[in-house]
Amino acid sequence: MFDDLNDLYQQVILDHCKRPRNFHELPNASCSAQGHNPLCGDQLKLFLALEGEVIKDASFVGSGCCISKASASLLTESVKGKSRAEVQKLFEQVHEMVMTGDIKGDVGKLAVFAGVHNFPARVKCAILAWHAVMAALKGEGRQPVTTENEES
Repeated sequence: MFDDLNDLYQQVILDHCKRPRNFHELPNASCSAQGHNPLCGDQLKLFLALEGEVIKDASFVGSGCCISKASASLLTESVKGKSRAEVQKLFEQVHEMVMTGDIKGDVGKLAVFAGVHNFPARVKCAILAWHAVMAALKGEGRQPVTTENEES
């Protein structure tokens, strides 16, 4: 059973890596933020279109390793239709999950990243887009966020 689940998770990550969703600039973005992972070389720019407190659209551009790209792809799918507060809660759940492997609450497809905690060098790859979305929502998009200070 565990091997089947692991295989499924790997397939989802590979699919989002090879065919990332929402991989384009968002011309009418309300806010954006850049992310950089010096260890792996991941670089991305995340775009959000807000309507009030709700994210109506999200996209990203950039380059990086498969986990980083898949994480950004799944993030853009996951945050659409959510409020700032819901995204903050999801960030906390995803952060804990990639750090510990523990899935708390309904994280949907994002559960594919639970196994990343077994590969400490990849934790920063999986969480980069999440730091960027939080920076964008806080209006801190002028300076690129980095995973350099991320505990792993």
